[in-house]
Amino acid sequence: MTIDERSCVEANGAAIPVLGFGTWQLEGEVCVDAVKCALEIGYRHIDTAQIYGNETEVGEGLAGSGVDRDSVFVTTKVWMDQMEEARLQGSVELSLKRLGLDWVDLLLIHWPNPEVPLEETMAALSEVKRFGMTRHIGISNFPVALMEEAIALASAPLVTNQVEYHPHLDQSVVLGACRRDGLALTAYSPLGRGRLLSDPVVTEIADAHGKGANQVILRWLIQQESVVAIPRSGNPDHIESNFDIFDFSLSEDEMARIFSLAEPGGRMTDPDWAPQWD
Repeated sequence: MTIDERSCVEANGAAIPVLGFGTWQLEGEVCVDAVKCALEIGYRHIDTAQIYGNETEVGEGLAGSGVDRDSVFVTTKVWMDQMEEARLQGSVELSLKRLGLDWVDLLLIHWPNPEVPLEETMAALSEVKRFGMTRHIGISNFPVALMEEAIALASAPLVTNQVEYHPHLDQSVVLGACRRDGLALTAYSPLGRGRLLSDPVVTEIADAHGKGANQVILRWLIQQESVVAIPRSGNPDHIESNFDIFDFSLSEDEMARIFSLAEPGGRMTDPDWAPQWD
């Protein structure tokens, strides 16, 4: 399967491959090999971040894959201590150096930082796009009110809000706002850190399709309009299995049954610095 045969989410001028490869917690040669493996399997969307400490390894995986640079959609994220105008551009220059790239396809603000005016951060983010260091810009972990503020402050269009999203976490409010504003919602921790793989509803649907629970959950995500999923694994078999989701679809009833799994305590990522969630 090639990138042209896979669907992309169109978002404010960006064509984001609907299934990406996440690299959080992947380190050293494991990360290098996992990125190469993902690209060999057919992934064309790789997600990393400054705080992951693996941009160098991601870059090595990209370079060692033999896949043409223009065929891969690369995302990285600016960490919270680099949000000031005086620091953001320099941090992006270092990210590009570590990645071995002249530009990334998407640059995100990793978390909102209330200690730095959002106007300053969005101006700096827009500036690095104008300089050609990234083709697109966006945000991550922004609730709707802050997302709307960021959209208004940026001089370039935002193309995604990357947030935790899986069947145990209802993100309908954020997803609705993304759709209204033309953004994609990029789902991290899409498999609920593995906790959803034994859910009876998911396994029953998986059995009916001759698929794995992981494949059903990822299919549920990408079958929603405007949603991109970025599962992460260092296991080659799991990397391949997560990609094998383009040969089946879920019925409306199956989609509804999975939506019904949302629960009040479903959020898994909620650090001290997190904003007030929707």
